[in-house]
Amino acid sequence: MSSQFQDRQGKPLSLALYMYDSCAYCQRVLAAMRSLGFDIPLRNIRKDPSALAELVQTGGSRQVPCLFVNGQPLYESADIIRYLQTEVRR
Repeated sequence: MSSQFQDRQGKPLSLALYMYDSCAYCQRVLAAMRSLGFDIPLRNIRKDPSALAELVQTGGSRQVPCLFVNGQPLYESADIIRYLQTEVRR
């Protein structure tokens, strides 16, 4: 996971987005990332079995999109977008 990001206090953030291509909510988050200029590592759970295993083990669910923030899952596209817009700095 990348640590090129910081929170509002300047502390490093490790971010990764667990997703798959045909998920409309994932596409919404990806569009927000593009508009913000954020290049967050992607973990495609349909193409990478280890990504699916990590998502289920850590988050307890197969639900995507899921943004891992310092190893903690954040679900729901609107919540992820709001977090990216208000809490994350490069």
